[in-house]
Amino acid sequence: MDTENRTWRVGELAEATGLSVRTLHHYDEIGLLRPTRRSGQRQYDAADVRRLHRVVALRGFGLSLAEVGQVLDGELSDPRGLIRAQVELVEERIAAAALLRARLLGVLDGLDRAHEPSAQTLIELIEVTTAMNRTLTHEEYEAMAEERRRLTEGLTPEEREALEAKRRKAMEALSPEELERMRQAREALMPKE
Repeated sequence: MDTENRTWRVGELAEATGLSVRTLHHYDEIGLLRPTRRSGQRQYDAADVRRLHRVVALRGFGLSLAEVGQVLDGELSDPRGLIRAQVELVEERIAAAALLRARLLGVLDGLDRAHEPSAQTLIELIEVTTAMNRTLTHEEYEAMAEERRRLTEGLTPEEREALEAKRRKAMEALSPEELERMRQAREALMPKE
């Protein structure tokens, strides 16, 4: 099929890209990605798809939607601030990866001693891994936090105390630099918008 001359309705583009219709509507509303045609429904052409690709790529660098718009519309005269922000994002991701590495090594150590990791430990690993691999929305972050609270509440008092004791022991073993990296990693997991 000739994709250069075709158009996509909003639902088709959402399905093809994995983005939601709501996201595409929002991009239109804020002027970030306006569809080329409207005939009852938004219709996007190949140029719109190219712009959408740039939006997604820039968002992947951690830019806010306003910053993405500035970059795409040529309003950003000095790219140094953008590059600095990207460096900060990379450093945050490195800190988050270090935190995930430490947790994984802890689980591996437990397995080496024939201790199966708890469901709570695995949930925390999933949470950190998921957050590292993509930017979370506020709703997604809150849903994960609520699920974590729900699971913690489901533990017996003894299990909660054992979990807290393990957490305290792990925290006490960390250097001040590692504690700071963990704090930064936790901040990195928070949604930006």
